[in-house]
Amino acid sequence: MRKLPIIIALLLLPISAARAQESQTHADFRGEATRFKLSCEDFSLKKIPGCADLLFTDHPLHIAVGSIAPQNGFGAGGAYVGHYTPNELWRASWDADAIASENASWRAGFYYKAIHTPIEKFKVITTSAGPAPKSNLSVHPYTVFNVFAQSISLDQLFFYGLGPNSLQANASVFSMRQTIAGANAIVPVLHSLNASLLGEVNGRFVDLQGNHHESSPSIEQVFTEATAPGLTTQPAFAQLGEGVRLEPTLFNDHLQLDYLAQFQQFVAPSDAHYSFRRFTAGLDHTIPLYRNSGSYGPKPTNGPDECAASLGATKCAAIQRNREGSLELRLLITESIASAGSVVPFYFQPTLGGSDINGNPWLSSYNDYRFRAPNALLLREAFEHSIWGPIGFAFSADQGKVALTRNDVDFNQLAHSFSVGLTLRAGGLPALSFAFAWGGPEGTHTIANVNTSLLGGSTRPSLF
Repeated sequence: MRKLPIIIALLLLPISAARAQESQTHADFRGEATRFKLSCEDFSLKKIPGCADLLFTDHPLHIAVGSIAPQNGFGAGGAYVGHYTPNELWRASWDADAIASENASWRAGFYYKAIHTPIEKFKVITTSAGPAPKSNLSVHPYTVFNVFAQSISLDQLFFYGLGPNSLQANASVFSMRQTIAGANAIVPVLHSLNASLLGEVNGRFVDLQGNHHESSPSIEQVFTEATAPGLTTQPAFAQLGEGVRLEPTLFNDHLQLDYLAQFQQFVAPSDAHYSFRRFTAGLDHTIPLYRNSGSYGPKPTNGPDECAASLGATKCAAIQRNREGSLELRLLITESIASAGSVVPFYFQPTLGGSDINGNPWLSSYNDYRFRAPNALLLREAFEHSIWGPIGFAFSADQGKVALTRNDVDFNQLAHSFSVGLTLRAGGLPALSFAFAWGGPEGTHTIANVNTSLLGGSTRPSLF
């Protein structure tokens, strides 16, 4: 009988934990309601920035906005963000969001993040003579585990054919829905190089449809399975990936490197004809022009709907008023390997021109998705500088090509493009960019884009 109270206590533990979590959730909603009353209830011009920041970045609920994919419009919807800290060793957070655009394209997803926060042990060393030893005290990256499920439906995607010699006249259009469910991990190693090991496992489910309500013909009216592999059949894929990333800073933070090497396997269990492998190498060099420049890049400890300035913070980074500027030099190479008798589905091939399906602008003067092939090479030189407050000026020059075979991935006969425009980096609000691009024989292109994640939030799963 003495054990009965202990058993009852153990049985009540999950209920108590649920009630504690529920009360924290209620507290989060009450806190947001209070902040809304203070910032938005009584309208005045002075309150507009604070109210906008609350509406688009606060938690647990805020308005979600962003470009869905090129040619598929600007999406708006809602996002929910939650946090849980079970103990000193782990922090958990989750995001759920959904947005839709005016052309009936949409994206919805759930993203769960577990961050390992081990207790750091410090050793104090004293000396009776001579200079004090150099301190190695620094903020180390954390091990991060992600689990996610995302579905996206895109009404309008363009296909011009494969290879660098595809023709504008062959422009066709199709619709695609893709669901991705999986997990990945970022494990820091070699703190001196800020190196991390990367691993991922995903399930990818693609469904292609023709598009018969645009001025361009539907894809099946122009291309066949032979000229667009994967057009008639889209099997389910198990996609694995391994990689390493180095992000050291050199010369007293005057040079920031981001080197990536990644190997991925796309396995179609029901039809090995579509299985292939992919190698990606990225060499990114950033030269900050000022020592007080802020960090606007993705933070792996944030979800895509979060913009906390640091782990454990509840607020987004403040709008920077300092002078900021940087130079960037980048090389990106993607190569695909298919066994004899196998092909790379065209919808998983990288594209150059305008912006790709993930919203990355490459060779911006060309049409979106203009060049597509299993292999690609891109060089970029970019400059960005603040003008006033969060508004900045940006210039970039791109040189690149796609290739049907790996042997043709070289620096010969590169297409080129230039772009100039304005950027907006407003604390946690999405980064907006507006650019005019020119160069090459196919005219000019104007691109407006709203980042798919909050500024400082982590990136979403790649669609190819």
